[in-house]
Amino acid sequence: MNFINLSDIEKVITRSFYILLCMALLSTFSIIPVSADSAPTMKVDIIDYEPFPAQIGEYVDVRVKIENTGFGRADAVSIKMEPEYPFSLDSPKNAVEFIGILSPDDAAVHEYRLFVDESAKVGTGTVDVYYQVYEGGSWYKSSFDLNVGSSTFDSKGTIELTDISCDPVVFMPGDIGTVSFSLTNTATENSVTIDGEDYDTNARIQSAVLQGNDGIDVTSESYTGSGVIGPGDSITLSYNIEVADDVTDGTYYLDLSMVGNSHSYNNNWRIPVQVDSASVKVIPSKPMELINGEGTLEFDVANMHPNSLSSVSVKLSADGVDFAPEEYFVGAMDSDELFTIEVDAKTDLTDEVVPVTITVGYRNGINEHNTEVAVRDVKLSTEEEGSGASIAVGAIAILLMLGVPAVVFMKRRKQNNN
Repeated sequence: MNFINLSDIEKVITRSFYILLCMALLSTFSIIPVSADSAPTMKVDIIDYEPFPAQIGEYVDVRVKIENTGFGRADAVSIKMEPEYPFSLDSPKNAVEFIGILSPDDAAVHEYRLFVDESAKVGTGTVDVYYQVYEGGSWYKSSFDLNVGSSTFDSKGTIELTDISCDPVVFMPGDIGTVSFSLTNTATENSVTIDGEDYDTNARIQSAVLQGNDGIDVTSESYTGSGVIGPGDSITLSYNIEVADDVTDGTYYLDLSMVGNSHSYNNNWRIPVQVDSASVKVIPSKPMELINGEGTLEFDVANMHPNSLSSVSVKLSADGVDFAPEEYFVGAMDSDELFTIEVDAKTDLTDEVVPVTITVGYRNGINEHNTEVAVRDVKLSTEEEGSGASIAVGAIAILLMLGVPAVVFMKRRKQNNN
């Protein structure tokens, strides 16, 4: 008869338990999802390409931007360009570019050089841009269209930048608005003769690209087309812009690049945008005091911003104090304009002082602002009612004691008042 060794059974049971435990742990790990909050997220875009449009039979430089918009770090980012006909890389070895580490909110820009086939037709061509987050990982594709055409014309009209304007005129941090300008053909005649050959003086605007700078972003699409402007005529373009909340006061310049009749007629300009955080100031114009729990508070409201503001209002607030009106509507105010307001106040408090918060609301262009401009102390005073009459009665009594008739005293007081 064979006997089973109990120690061997214990070993088998123990081993089986550990195997089952490991399998359970592995299955648990497999169902835990990777948190999206810690994963990198890539965004690929083509910033621009030069020349625009890409010229048939010539090279075009294409700038590709890859940005980590997620919350996790990407440790080994690569991008790859695979153009389709009529585009081809200047060299196949330049297809892949290793970027490396991209932390959240970081971006990298790489420039590819492509050749446009000489047999290409005017229109669009496609380039595929791939990116890889981890070495040996999957490649993800984004496709972009590039314009193909001819940017050379025999027209001799020239373009001048005129009538630059902003709305609002001066931005505040966090504002949105528009930048507008006109592109004017400076020619005065319909044709010009050069070296015995006649040319028209039309001007062409094939593209106008406005780029942001230093915390000011351009949110509108760039102008592209084959707009023809006759002598003395103009075209007005507007771009939406957004000013970041942390932009400091000053004048900033946006870069405007325009492609005209040909490369010799291209222009680059700088568009000024002014940012100023000064707004509305509210200053007490007489002592802030309530006697016997009531009184009138008077303020000077001044617009310190360089341009006019609309829908200006002033609101006072304090615990235990009622104000009338609750919000004083001033309306539109020009720059440096001063407006005096009066607000009645009433309270049952017995404190010596009460802090009052002053808040102003206003609009700069289409942007609404509400700002707490100051906290001022209001003095609460107590004065006995009828104290003046008591003094007068006491004075008359003294005069009577001295033998001076009250009628004479009253008559003299009236004469003095007159």
